[in-house]
Amino acid sequence: MVSTDRILAFAAMSLLVIVIPGPSVLFVIGQALAHGRRTALTTVLGNVVGSYGLVCAVALGIGALVERSAAVFMAVKLAGAAYLVLLGVQAYRHRKDMRLGVGAIGETAAAVRPARGDLRTVADGILVGVTNPKGIVFFAAVLPQFVDHSARHLPAQMLILGLVPITIGLVTDTLWGLGAAAARNWFARSERRLSLIGGAGGFAMIGLGVTVAATGRAD
Repeated sequence: MVSTDRILAFAAMSLLVIVIPGPSVLFVIGQALAHGRRTALTTVLGNVVGSYGLVCAVALGIGALVERSAAVFMAVKLAGAAYLVLLGVQAYRHRKDMRLGVGAIGETAAAVRPARGDLRTVADGILVGVTNPKGIVFFAAVLPQFVDHSARHLPAQMLILGLVPITIGLVTDTLWGLGAAAARNWFARSERRLSLIGGAGGFAMIGLGVTVAATGRAD
């Protein structure tokens, strides 16, 4: 249904966009620093689901409406930004609640109890993925350009092509999360350092939310 040439061309375009860290990557890093590897990985899962939700919205024609309407785009963007700030504030407030694990060995010697449940973390990632301005613009403006309009089943073509950046993002976001979590494990050898890095993760998410809110549209 979708030619190999189009898939490879879209993969190259996707890689160029994804290698530049955006809100999803920075959110994963903030979660890793604030809560650890498990939370980072579940956040990546949520981001992937949310991002593919954008692909589905574009395939159904909703994504183009959001990208073209300044009012709708602004509402979605501000909702995502406000939620990022809220998560950052919560992470900063609870930075002193983190404690070193007892009796752990090996690479989990610095493990801490996750501050949020897995389902809640996945839901957070989904919301950030769905309201990611970078994702909205990319999928609404770029994805349709790689569809073969002379063929049938245009929505199905978009759904298939959308799996390409989703897969790339899954790999790269996971690497970012693991890297940030590894750095956090070193800080976790000291409760004071762990508290500091947890606060830094909270500030990172707050700063990301403010940045997203302040980013304008390029009309």
